[in-house]
Amino acid sequence: MSHSVEIPADLASRAALGPEWIDWLDRLPSLLVALLDEWRLRPSGTPMNGFCSIVVPVLTEDGGDAVLKISFDGDDESAFEALGLATWDGDGVVRMLRADPRRRALLLERLEDRDLSDLWDLEACEIVASFYPRLHRPAPKRLPLLTDFVAPWLDAMTDDAAIMPVPRRLVDQALHVGRSLVADPQSVGTLIHGDLHYGNVLAGGREPWLVIDPKPMSGDSHYEVAPLLWDRWDDVEGDVRGAISRRFGTVVDAAEFDEDRARDWVIVRTVLNAHWTVEDARRARRGLAPSEHEVITRSIAVAKAVQP
Repeated sequence: MSHSVEIPADLASRAALGPEWIDWLDRLPSLLVALLDEWRLRPSGTPMNGFCSIVVPVLTEDGGDAVLKISFDGDDESAFEALGLATWDGDGVVRMLRADPRRRALLLERLEDRDLSDLWDLEACEIVASFYPRLHRPAPKRLPLLTDFVAPWLDAMTDDAAIMPVPRRLVDQALHVGRSLVADPQSVGTLIHGDLHYGNVLAGGREPWLVIDPKPMSGDSHYEVAPLLWDRWDDVEGDVRGAISRRFGTVVDAAEFDEDRARDWVIVRTVLNAHWTVEDARRARRGLAPSEHEVITRSIAVAKAVQP
């Protein structure tokens, strides 16, 4: 039995990012139909999406609730999501029911549509930090290395340093610190989530909260902090430096992280985030949109706020 699924407009807009996206978006409807048929699934709700994936609520053949997730096959960071989920095996993380890594397709247990965004931000930071000991374990050998991602990101930023609307001293600091981290053996070896923010922790039936949407890598646990600082920006307006400093201190203390190392990764990640925004605009052959200027302003503010 075939089913058609409407692609969310937000996901469809990624076509502006270039031919790879256009190709995947063109293939996505038939890929969805094929997987729904092969896995005997019936759509049972409105499709949702992340930046590079579609998530369709479904009923399994035996009437159980699940979600079908298909990720953009040009996103190298999410290529090993199935391996990460299999390694964690539901321990604090959404349970994987079936996978086709070649087609970047996952069948996952369905969780509630409620994340940490409505909790006090420092409480939410503590909840996220409480997952780190469960997530961070010796990395499977097949996982890509964090440093193999970061090194070319830094090279690309070096080429664009002069045109980035970011204070040059911050760019230089991020490049210097980033290269030191890339050269450090401690920057690999630990299984990390890679993108653990407030929206990637959902209310679950098996536990009060469960983690979703990993980008598994062999990396450094201190890499995880940055998304908790640049998200939920409305909550920090009026006292950006103080609010970000409190979040940073809360996570570092709760996770018992090395403060200097966590700070270095935050600086690297936030300045890289600003550079990716510049790259996205250039790829789409246009100037920076107001929302992109806001991303860059936010990235600069976070990088400054964590400085001693």
